[in-house]
Amino acid sequence: MPTTPVILFWFRRDLRTHDNTALQYALKSALERGLRVIPLFIFDREILDKLTDKHDRRVEFIHHSLSEMQRELALQGSSLLVRYGTPQEIFAQLFTEFSIEEVCCNHDYEPYASQRDAIVQALCASNGAAFTTFKDHVIFEKNEILTGDSRPYTVFTPYSKKWKAQLSEFPFAQFPTDQYRSGFWESPSLEIPTLASMGFQATNAAFPNKAMREDIISAYSQNRDFPAQQGTTRLSVHLRFGTISIRECVQTALRLNETWLNELIWRDFYMQILWNFPHIENAAFKPAYNHIPWRNGEYEFQQWCEGRTGYPLVDAGMRELNATGFMHNRVRMVTASFLTKHLLIDWRWGERYFAQKLLDFDLAANNGGWQWAAGTGCDAAPYFRIFNPTSQMEKFDPKLEYIKRWVPELSSFEYPQPIVEHKFARERALATYKKALQTA
Repeated sequence: MPTTPVILFWFRRDLRTHDNTALQYALKSALERGLRVIPLFIFDREILDKLTDKHDRRVEFIHHSLSEMQRELALQGSSLLVRYGTPQEIFAQLFTEFSIEEVCCNHDYEPYASQRDAIVQALCASNGAAFTTFKDHVIFEKNEILTGDSRPYTVFTPYSKKWKAQLSEFPFAQFPTDQYRSGFWESPSLEIPTLASMGFQATNAAFPNKAMREDIISAYSQNRDFPAQQGTTRLSVHLRFGTISIRECVQTALRLNETWLNELIWRDFYMQILWNFPHIENAAFKPAYNHIPWRNGEYEFQQWCEGRTGYPLVDAGMRELNATGFMHNRVRMVTASFLTKHLLIDWRWGERYFAQKLLDFDLAANNGGWQWAAGTGCDAAPYFRIFNPTSQMEKFDPKLEYIKRWVPELSSFEYPQPIVEHKFARERALATYKKALQTA
């Protein structure tokens, strides 16, 4: 085994070398200690083996982002080390290949990630290596924003007020990786496992640009609800995988648009909810809502998945999702409300479908959004709030520009009749929820 000690920096959901908290620490520490940093990424089989769609664009996005970083590091005479397997197997192997003094990475808040990191930390300890982690993916995490009696917030509005008040104490100085780049190990550019070697296939579809469009952000409050317009930033996938810095986004939002800032705060809010209440991964935040007798009609669910409900805004959204991996946020709320309230299908069915399809899938935000729509979640959203998909269409796509893009047969005999009548569905949902909550 090589005797020269090294520091391993483990990329996960922070796929950038710029303004990366743990990476800056690792590089600075390496130079101070006379060591070198090996940047590592693991294509985790514990995650990949569960993906049934072998054209999964998220895997392709990760591969694309790693290739970009590899080219960047090659210019400095260094290289990413990319492995395919389970983290436990990969780290066990790495400890035989290198004299690892420390493993550094940024926090990940999902239940699986916590279990994975505990295993790797134990493996490090058994090999005499430190395991050091940092906050990077959010502004405030875990228990950093608490109520007056030291409990996690479960309602967004007071959380956001405390978040903004506490922001004045946040150290916004960027982490200047550039001045420490000589801390990377010297290595010829190593090959990244191909998508095909891992059982996946490329779609070669274009990904959203990660440039922060200040014109879009400045007008975000006025344009964000209209799916036919380019009124949203499309940065969610870059925030999900950390190809941009949340700190840069918040600083831009503070300059340009408070409404966009609030969307970034929702992201922190749902992340701390998942951390503090991990049961929400598989159950309602409010236990009483676990007793709702969902109808779970499989035919109706399939029609919803395919965008054939007879409600144009719902159908356009689902078709956009299936074709591109993206759905406009206003439309996400309408489609989720329709599934849970109009069809009385378990929110977990919809959440899982979005998890399979969304390019920007994030467990905390996806779960939070679905439980909000279903009325089962932590925030004060009453179950009797039921979106009318027709009035939503008339309000937010009045010229049918978005809808005709995805439902070209709208005015023909090919387009299906509504799968359920709105007034009937609304009254059925109200009665079902009310009865379930009275008997819970």
